[in-house]
Amino acid sequence: MRFMLIIKASGYSEAGVKFSREHNDAMAAYNKSLARAGALLTSEELQPSSSGIRILYPLHGGEPEVKAGPFPVDQELIAGYTLIDVNSEDEAAAWALRMPFPRGCGAFEIEMRELKENMDSTRDARILAMEADLEDHINMLKKGEY
Repeated sequence: MRFMLIIKASGYSEAGVKFSREHNDAMAAYNKSLARAGALLTSEELQPSSSGIRILYPLHGGEPEVKAGPFPVDQELIAGYTLIDVNSEDEAAAWALRMPFPRGCGAFEIEMRELKENMDSTRDARILAMEADLEDHINMLKKGEY
């Protein structure tokens, strides 16, 4: 079962405040623990929303509106995520509870969400690309285009 541990943004993360060396070391140790357990798929930090855009699609059709960041922190922004593969929701929650949080940087929130299992998405992207390419070649051969 794959879960995303979503680290919510704060005023500190949006301002680009760097975390302490202690916190960075604790996160590195946490990620190593996940990796040793075979649970870590990826862990990434996002740039502040000031470097992002939002694309808003009107309710009743029409052209999308593109808005440049920054966006208000109270709009549930994401500062980073860790993607894990574990055997149960309880195991995922245990890992989420072990994630170090930056002391002295305000409130810290992690949201845990299970990913929908899509068999194609769990397969290696390179294999999927080769299969698509092979299918194109087969179709060209069938049509006599080769």
